[in-house]
Order: sequence, then C-alpha cells, then structure tokens
Amino acid sequence: SQYVCDNLRFLKEAVDDLLAAVAPSGGEGETTEKPDPEDLEFLCENAPGAVDEALQGMERITTIVKSMKNFAYRDAASEKKPQNLNQAIETTIVVASNEWKYCADMQTDLDPNLPSVPCNVGEVNQVVLNLIVNAAHAIRGIKPDGEKGVISISTKQYDDFVVITIQDDGGGIPEGVQAKVFEPFFTTKEVGVGTGQGLAIAHNVITKSHGGHLWFETESGTGTTFFIRLPLTAVQETAEAESKSESGDESQSA
Repeated sequence: SQYVCDNLRFLKEAVDDLLAAVAPSGGEGETTEKPDPEDLEFLCENAPGAVDEALQGMERITTIVKSMKNFAYRDAASEKKPQNLNQAIETTIVVASNEWKYCADMQTDLDPNLPSVPCNVGEVNQVVLNLIVNAAHAIRGIKPDGEKGVISISTKQYDDFVVITIQDDGGGIPEGVQAKVFEPFFTTKEVGVGTGQGLAIAHNVITKSHGGHLWFETESGTGTTFFIRLPLTAVQETAEAESKSESGDESQSA
C-alpha cells in the first residue's frame, strides 16, 4: 500500500501545480505565471506511470484481501468435504506472499485435472502455509541480500491419492536433526523466529486427521522437498460407514 500512497501523493501535487498554472489572474494588471516547460514535461512523462502503478497496487491489495477472507472462511470449516486443492493452494500462496516475495520466486505446477480432495481445507491450508514459510526461511538463511531463491509447488494425482510437493533451494536440513523434524518444540531457527510446533502440528494434521502421509527429502546445500499425500477415499468411506450405521439402527428398531 505504501507505493500506492506515494503515487497518489505525486498525482495530487501534479494536479495542484497544473490548477495553479491555469488559474485566472487575481486582478487587473496581474498575470499568471506560466508553468515551467520542464515541469510539464516531467509530469507528462511520469503521471501515466504513477496512475498505472496505483491501479496495479489497488488490484493487488484487493486480491490479497479476498484471499485472506477466503483463507479465513475455509479455516472456519471443520468438516471434511471434497475441495479444490489447487484453488486452496493458490489462495495460501497469496496469503503468504509477504514471507516469500522478497527472497524467492514462486513456481507452480498444479495438475489441471486434479479431482476434488476430501479434506478439512482449513487445516490443509495451514500445513501448506507453514511449509511455504519454512521454505522462505531456509532460502533467506543462505542467500545473499538481493539474491532470490526458488520455491516450487506442485500437485498430482496417483491412483487413489494426491500428492502436494513444496520444494525450496535453501540450505537443506542437517543430517543430525532430520529424525527430530516432526517432534514437538524442536526447531533449528533462532529464538523468536519459530516455536518448533509448526511441523509437529502439520504432521499430526496430515497423518492423524486425514489418514495421509507427510515426509521430506533433503540435501545439504541443495534444498528440501516436502511431500503431502492425501487419500481420495475419505468421503466415500465415511458415507459407507454412515450408511451401515443407519441400516443397523433401522434393524434394531424393527
């Protein structure tokens, strides 16, 4: 929003200068000072760009606000329902943009034919958000100022499950701590940067709440890839279980 405000201030000053230049004289015999040609040339060259940047900034602010509202709305839902994971991931990328946009370029390869995935999309959003933030921190920890890394996110279906991959080209996870990554309160980050709960909660959400798997591959100096595997059968199995339960209740009441 800062550059939107800066551009609008510039445009206001430009309009004020132009209005002052074309204003009628104050009285008989007084003349209006002609605008400096160099000032007019400067305004003509820069005003259109300022307008474009202000409009682009407002569009981006609108996109972020909508994404945050969508993210919050989905987070409030506790049921596991068929969800558009690609759309959820795109929303989460926007919500997390302040974490990664200054240190990494974001690349996505989202399967356009990905089926709806039965899940608590709010919980999955939080897991993806946590992994994006971790990826950004990993890149920030090794890249010189001004040099960007890459975060890549993809989705793909494999038979009766889908896999989300989140890859970074940060420093990787040291071999000596890899076995502890999903333990509560374990963190390699500086004090005040992480609580050590993010990956433990993410692992619990994916494995226990969704019957999926969360794992990673890492190489020192090359980066880390996290994999989220979610089954496609949860809704069908739940429906069958409810149907059997209802049939049993009817038999008992008969």
